[in-house]
Amino acid sequence: MKAARLIVMGTALAAAGGAGFLALNLINRQPEKQIVEVTNPTIQLDQVLVANQDIPLGTNMKPDMLRWQEWPHDALGKGFLIHSSDAKAREDIKGAIARSAFFAGEPIRESKLVRSDRGYMSAILPSGQRAIATTISTETSAGGFILPNDRVDVIMTRRVNNGNADEFVTETILGNVRVLAIDQTIEEKDGESVKVGETATLQLTPKQAEVLIVAQQMADRLSLSLRSLEDSKSDVTTAAYHLLTGERGEGTVRLIRYGSVKDIPTGTGDAVKKN
Repeated sequence: MKAARLIVMGTALAAAGGAGFLALNLINRQPEKQIVEVTNPTIQLDQVLVANQDIPLGTNMKPDMLRWQEWPHDALGKGFLIHSSDAKAREDIKGAIARSAFFAGEPIRESKLVRSDRGYMSAILPSGQRAIATTISTETSAGGFILPNDRVDVIMTRRVNNGNADEFVTETILGNVRVLAIDQTIEEKDGESVKVGETATLQLTPKQAEVLIVAQQMADRLSLSLRSLEDSKSDVTTAAYHLLTGERGEGTVRLIRYGSVKDIPTGTGDAVKKN
């Protein structure tokens, strides 16, 4: 009996010791590090042709002005030049003309290029339009603040003799005309927004160009009146075609006499006759 009790007590002590040992190991055991693998979504990339430097409007494009740049496939824009579809685009662009300015890193779009062996001006003119130059000065060009792509009105001022006194008549002969260039400048340069030139090149239809030529012969002075952006949203240019036909339609001329101003409907007999 005593031996059996000793065996039971020994077994209990052994079990208690083992449990204590296991408990001590669990307390002192460092937590296992869990390795979590993060899988990034796969982004499909293409190479697009971008400007390697700032490229001004009207520049003859050269391959060293461009480079291939990786670009997300989902972000490709319409008209981008892509290496996978046109690997020779960088070399083939030689001779093309920039229809508008590119900034460094900007993707090259086919729609912003002119591929022509002729001059830039003839390349950007829409079908049916003409470019015609007229002389301007600081006094007749809004103080030099008229820039290419602005919209202007062309105002004719002429002196007429009414009896013993000279009078001045003014008339807007062209309205909402796009300015193509001031002298040889076809865009702003280095952020400068003031350009005082002597010649403005205007975009007109053939008939509107005839109106301007007739007005140049009739006028003592032609002035450019700068239009606001809000008034320049339409692309429609108006013209005083009666200078060609001699028949006046609706509208007015402004008669200036001894400092007083009077607007006279062009369809009335009060309007000053054409020279």
